[in-house]
Amino acid sequence: MNRGNHPSVETRRPDRAALIIAVVLAIIAGLIFWDVSRLTGLAGYSQIGPTTVPYVIACCLIGLAIWTAIEGWRGDFAEREHQEFGPVFWIVGGLAAQMLLLNTLGFSIATGILFAMTARGFGKRMLWLTVPVGIAFSFVVWLIFAKLLQLSLPAGPLEHLFF
Repeated sequence: MNRGNHPSVETRRPDRAALIIAVVLAIIAGLIFWDVSRLTGLAGYSQIGPTTVPYVIACCLIGLAIWTAIEGWRGDFAEREHQEFGPVFWIVGGLAAQMLLLNTLGFSIATGILFAMTARGFGKRMLWLTVPVGIAFSFVVWLIFAKLLQLSLPAGPLEHLFF
């Protein structure tokens, strides 16, 4: 493709979404750098310590931010499909419901609701079926983690009914 001043050459505009993503990546990297800078002196006798991996992750995020900014400025990203916000709201709503209900209703019921709302976000409209299935699957997960592995997961009325 000729990139000269030929009139038939199509010029691409910078991709604003990509530039915003680059800024967010850079902010996250900056937060990691700031947080890790408070941990200096923990390496002890070795150069590798608890700050090594976070520094590597932050450097990778900076690299991704720069790469994303360059690609976004050049407009080299492929056209994206139109975003449907309904499914996103169902999934985010399910996550919010789980966080709000976890301590009161317990792991099984809260995670079962998350399961059903995520299934609804992916197109499964039968909440009357996905809620009990999600609760059943979540109860099995709670049994494995809380009883078999002895890990602490919030127990609610369902868990107290059986244990």
